[in-house]
Amino acid sequence: MAMPTTVSGGPSYAPAPAPGQMPGQPDEPVAPSPRRTRRGFGLIGPRRQRHELPPEQFDALALPVGDDGVVIGVGARDQPAVLGLHRPTPFNVVLVGGLWTAQVIGLRAVATGARVTVETGRQQMWASLAQAANGGYQSMTLHDVGRVPPQGPSIGSPVLVIRDAGMRPPRGRVTSAPWQSVLTLLPYLSPVAPRLMENADLVGVQRVSPEEAAQIGRIMGLPATDVESLSTLPDGVTLWCDSQSRLYVATHPTDIESGLLGGARRMD
Repeated sequence: MAMPTTVSGGPSYAPAPAPGQMPGQPDEPVAPSPRRTRRGFGLIGPRRQRHELPPEQFDALALPVGDDGVVIGVGARDQPAVLGLHRPTPFNVVLVGGLWTAQVIGLRAVATGARVTVETGRQQMWASLAQAANGGYQSMTLHDVGRVPPQGPSIGSPVLVIRDAGMRPPRGRVTSAPWQSVLTLLPYLSPVAPRLMENADLVGVQRVSPEEAAQIGRIMGLPATDVESLSTLPDGVTLWCDSQSRLYVATHPTDIESGLLGGARRMD
């Protein structure tokens, strides 16, 4: 929540009338007085009136909080859907879906200035994307499963770790931390999926079988209408949900993304 803000300058000064002049009378030409200097500080700067806003205009100075991050698509009302990956607290995301969506998120995270580390057993699927994303910098690095080194995240250099380690990803050496989010990609549900989803801060679900949809509905507490829709979602559409809210997001690739990754697809 933005706090009311007042911008203040120095004290306010009103010019005194010249000798023999009543307030409100036209000013007479007065020879400019020499500017005084302050030892060690140079000339005295201009004196300005205080800058203030009435309370009803405070909202005009508010900075957006909570809507910064990676644009992952549009919602039902064509509003941009933003995934806030860069946080001062640990943040875990589980995506039950296709590689294409995870790669789009990774590429867009690089565009926001983040470093993306991919832990994967299929580096050949990421190699061309990493080469295009780097552009002479180590913006996206690839590592074998279980071989991710410490990343040293900071507020000026946030990190996104994408774990593409199959149906049963082992416990990662690098976990979520301040300014380091972890996105775990699961192609489908597996015996470890319920634990990962229950411990995640956010869960994304793309098209799954009706049986998987029913299980996800129980884990996430989804209403029946959402459970039914999960088995019919189009390619590129994801239901993002947590314990309190849910949002359907359609991810549309840009021309550059289409050239690198092709069109949206659920299957790899």
